[in-house]
Amino acid sequence: MDIRLKRAYEPASPEDGYRVLVDRFWPWGVAKDAARIDLWLWEVPPSAELRKWFGHDPAKWAWFRTRYFREMDDRPEAVAQLRALAREGVVTLVYGAKDQEHNDAVALNDYLESHV
Repeated sequence: MDIRLKRAYEPASPEDGYRVLVDRFWPWGVAKDAARIDLWLWEVPPSAELRKWFGHDPAKWAWFRTRYFREMDDRPEAVAQLRALAREGVVTLVYGAKDQEHNDAVALNDYLESHV
């Protein structure tokens, strides 16, 4: 699987392959045509409750991942869809968060890598 991560505010490129937006909300100020999103996968963002609790606080990162992984365990169809796309070629998980180390796309990538 070749899964990459990229902020929605960075320009799309051919190397991105299939671009999947993994946020619940469209990134502020990003034009839909410029974002070149191939799929907005509504099933993978963390629940509103978990997202609000986390608030991108790095101190909560480990617990956020644990809780998010549990949520993803309950979404096998979405996980299967991402894996199927990744078997076909490069998939880039697109996200809007400023923190490039502590966000749902990073956690989702970790989940996909650890739950083969």
